[in-house]
Amino acid sequence: MLFTSAAFAFLYLPIVALVFYLLPRRHRTLAAGWLFAASVFFYGYWMPEFVALLLGSIVWNYSVGRRIATRGARTPAAKRWLIVGVTVNLLLLGYFKYANFFVDSVNALVGAGWHLGEVLLPIGISFFTFTQIAFLADGYQKGVREFAFTHYGLFVTYFPHLVAGPVLHHAQMMPQFRDAANYRFNTGNFIGGLAIFALGLFKKVVLADGISPYADTVFNAAEAGAQPDLAEAWIGALAYTFQLYFDFSGYSDMAIGLSWMFNIRLPYNFNSPYRALSISDFWRRWHMSLSAFLRDYLYIPLGGSQKGPSRRYINLFITMLLGGLWHGAAWTFVVWGGLHGLYLAINHAFRATVAKHAPRLSEHLAYRLSAWAITLLAVIIGWVFFRAESFGAAGRILSGMTSLAIPPDGPHVLLWNAGLDTMRGWTWCLILGALAFLCPNSNRIGEALLARTRARPRFCATLGGTGLSLAVLLVFINETRSAASAFIYFNF
Repeated sequence: MLFTSAAFAFLYLPIVALVFYLLPRRHRTLAAGWLFAASVFFYGYWMPEFVALLLGSIVWNYSVGRRIATRGARTPAAKRWLIVGVTVNLLLLGYFKYANFFVDSVNALVGAGWHLGEVLLPIGISFFTFTQIAFLADGYQKGVREFAFTHYGLFVTYFPHLVAGPVLHHAQMMPQFRDAANYRFNTGNFIGGLAIFALGLFKKVVLADGISPYADTVFNAAEAGAQPDLAEAWIGALAYTFQLYFDFSGYSDMAIGLSWMFNIRLPYNFNSPYRALSISDFWRRWHMSLSAFLRDYLYIPLGGSQKGPSRRYINLFITMLLGGLWHGAAWTFVVWGGLHGLYLAINHAFRATVAKHAPRLSEHLAYRLSAWAITLLAVIIGWVFFRAESFGAAGRILSGMTSLAIPPDGPHVLLWNAGLDTMRGWTWCLILGALAFLCPNSNRIGEALLARTRARPRFCATLGGTGLSLAVLLVFINETRSAASAFIYFNF
């Protein structure tokens, strides 16, 4: 079930919210159980065949977490259970997400003909697996106090984050599910959440889906063997750069807005990443919960920066390589992750050199503009591999981005054949770039709206009417399209 669908907006969400707030306040466990069951239904509506897998994963990790807790933080017995729990999670993820990739890679390498059969990828498996690995690791390192099974199940399946993040921590969510105040209807939170949900819906339905034909046309043509010209290659790369930005930003806004409607605060997962002045800054702003997970549970355990510069760069490269593989079972994702590992190593080495020899260089405007432009260019090159389905397609896009030659069929023929106007493509990129680079981000907008709804009750009526009208209009627009457009991160 998509957040952008009429079934979600006009049936699922109103029913879930109405029942949640009509349940007696003294029965918080019942209300949490309702939200847990509704979240499982949300998942099952999309992939009913994997509901048992999701629930089995929850029961397994809950049981292992209890065993870790009863044996005490950082004890040998707890460590053994941690290893067992994490191993089972990784084997589960490995089978469903990487088994076919591994077999196909071996076949290509040695010329074998092994066939595993089609293994369907359960939606959201990367997110609910990483969330529970973090739970086990936190239980071993810090201990866990809250063990209500209903709250734990809700923590894992909570529908705003279940299929595309953010990656949550037990300590972030369980106290909120335990707080009696969060089970009372709060007008300010509900209206503020509705407004941010509508903003995210606008980003997805209008902005991301609006520019997606340009990205799809160029990348699909490159995959089929066509060579984009200079303008087409750059429009395709920039279109995907902004499509992904507003698609993921829109989902993050909708997840946060939906949670505010239930008095729950999810951690921010997106913070204007295209304004970053370095690749390190980019990863502090893009998919912030995943970045933190990779840092805390992979980079630091590998040794982080504690064993000298060379080992630090190796650890960064390994972390990002695995981060790329997490995004998808394809060598293009591995190369994308490796590129970012290389970017990070170069960035840290450069910063160390500047700090030693020119510590005040970063204060100059020219330096900051250059840093921003180089960072954005590196990110765009990375997105080409992220979007391309093969190295051949990525190579043709990158070749087009650096070539001034006109293809034999004439300029812009790929866009022309798809009924797309080149100038309109550039205009789209310019508008979306201005929104991404210059406008206040939705985190700041949301916090300002929440403050006003709490301080000025009359403002709630205006904001609520505007948000509801916009959301209804956008859902109707989305329903008139020939096919539903899923969020890009649903595939990971």
